[in-house]
Amino acid sequence: MLSLPGCLSCGKKKDFSLSNEKDAHASDSDENLERGNWSNKADYLLSMVGYAVGLGNVWRFPYLTYQNGGGAFLIPYTLMLALAGLPLFFMECSLGQFASLGPISVWRILPLFQGVGITMVMISTFVAIYYNVIIAYALYYLFASFQKVLPWSECFSWADEFCSKTRLVSDCNATLDGEIIHANYSFITSNNLTCINGTVKYKPVQFPSEQYWNKVALQRSSGLDETGNIVWYLALCLLLSWVFIGAALFKGIKSSGKVVYFTALFPYVILLILLVRGATLEGAMDGIEYYIGKQSNITKLMEAEVWKDAATQIFYSLSVAWGGLVALSSYNKFHNNCYSDAIIVCVTNCLTSVFAGFAIFSILGHMAYVSERPVSEVVDSGFDLAFVAYPEALSKLPVSPLWSFLFFFMLLLLGLDSQFATIETLTTTIQDIYPKVMKKLRVPVTLGLCILLFFLGLVCVTQAGIYWVNLIDHFCAGWGILIAAVLEIIGIVYIYGGNRFIEDIEMMIGKKSCLFWLWWRICWFFVTPALLMAILVWSLATFSPPFYGSVPYPAWGTAVGWCMIIFCVIWIPIVAVLKIVKAEGNLCQRIVSCCRPSANWGPYLACHRGERYSHVVDPKKEKEHEIPTVSAFVY
Repeated sequence: MLSLPGCLSCGKKKDFSLSNEKDAHASDSDENLERGNWSNKADYLLSMVGYAVGLGNVWRFPYLTYQNGGGAFLIPYTLMLALAGLPLFFMECSLGQFASLGPISVWRILPLFQGVGITMVMISTFVAIYYNVIIAYALYYLFASFQKVLPWSECFSWADEFCSKTRLVSDCNATLDGEIIHANYSFITSNNLTCINGTVKYKPVQFPSEQYWNKVALQRSSGLDETGNIVWYLALCLLLSWVFIGAALFKGIKSSGKVVYFTALFPYVILLILLVRGATLEGAMDGIEYYIGKQSNITKLMEAEVWKDAATQIFYSLSVAWGGLVALSSYNKFHNNCYSDAIIVCVTNCLTSVFAGFAIFSILGHMAYVSERPVSEVVDSGFDLAFVAYPEALSKLPVSPLWSFLFFFMLLLLGLDSQFATIETLTTTIQDIYPKVMKKLRVPVTLGLCILLFFLGLVCVTQAGIYWVNLIDHFCAGWGILIAAVLEIIGIVYIYGGNRFIEDIEMMIGKKSCLFWLWWRICWFFVTPALLMAILVWSLATFSPPFYGSVPYPAWGTAVGWCMIIFCVIWIPIVAVLKIVKAEGNLCQRIVSCCRPSANWGPYLACHRGERYSHVVDPKKEKEHEIPTVSAFVY
């Protein structure tokens, strides 16, 4: 690879593309003194694992496996990892590392699609607001675990008449004087009769953990219409979670890269402890058999819903198209092997999901055994698993406060890891747009961003807060991401050029054979776009109005959800139109011009540009703000 005259290395002494000032979180040993680099590869890999491995690995994947044929579900899951998840993951890591830019500025590669980057950042902002509320829930339960008796282990003063630790029989059929009668259970017991198997009906009861979640933790109102008051202890937990985020990110990747050594690794220790403890409990095997199955139901693979669930889970669990992968990879050194990184992180993410399933279902199996119910009645996903079913199961263990503390501490760490990367995505975007501001004011900007998002999240800790959390998750974390992913892969592969992008990657990781790229070409050009389009169309075709449990949302609530997703994706056509208007020539010439890379597209440092990008214009010589009102989006 050719180098510019005098540019022998990418450091402050020889690289003439760098300014005299360096970022506050860059060190003298960094290759890129303007933006900074990861202190070492382990910082990056653990940050990526922490970003990809989140709450969904614990509270969604095990339930999907159980629901979709047990061990047989691992077949479509693995295939979707290879066909959809890994290709997109590798593409985004390569894109960010090549340009050393965040999710908006990296679209110098294709100016017409720069709105896709804005969509990613907008969605990440919405997700950051509600995701930290979930961390606040985990914090609240963590503090509640510091009691000799877990507060959700019994029906205490907050409970109503429907609260019960056991199922209460309502009525059944019995034999009286040779005749079969139907009577309430009090009559049956008073006459020393026995219910006929299969005829027992139970009263509608709620377990203590469910009522504690709704009545105490959330103080949940009747619906979105009834906002109620701010739940002060949840607001304090939310504030504390933002303090954790701000403290970890005050020096950017230099500080967060060290924190993840604990937050990314310790959840595995806790999962192992929970698995070992769960495996020693009576009924554990029943739970694990429900998870994987004695005999996996291969016939489930004939159902399209199973493949859709596998593709969706892979897509969301790897955090592709959120902007975070591009942002984190942008701090890599140019010649880092992003190919092996992508393989390591993706495989780790999927193995974590499978491993977590054993830990979760072993203890749920014990809960079913103790409560004399089938495992299917105690299995759940999402909030109901994390804050109802699993806490109920933990309350039945000896030394239950210890196990409860470990579980919610694990949820806290899993959530913080993902949140670190999400906020780093936003600060990276600000840094790319206003580099001089971030050089001098990184700490105030980061703290200001955390404070702003805290206040925006207060609506989510009102008595109607859980409805807002569910609403944002239902709309923003769904179609917007799929739309961004589809446009991202189409733009890079079909407009910028898939083969051209492969040449860019080879500048970083070295020349590879045609056989090496055969799989990636098949996926990038054909399979992955087709799968993403299928998931998007399926999601649109099967759309149903949002519900929280059995509570429907009012029409205005659904309208707000649509407004949120429209606000996220509307930037795609807006920025495209602005780019075309600013271009020169007739309409066709303008569109063609916007479909070409910007003059400043290429490796960030001059010493990496070689002959292919020797023509690149130094971005600092260009005006940074061409359209004042939307400068952040069209730079």
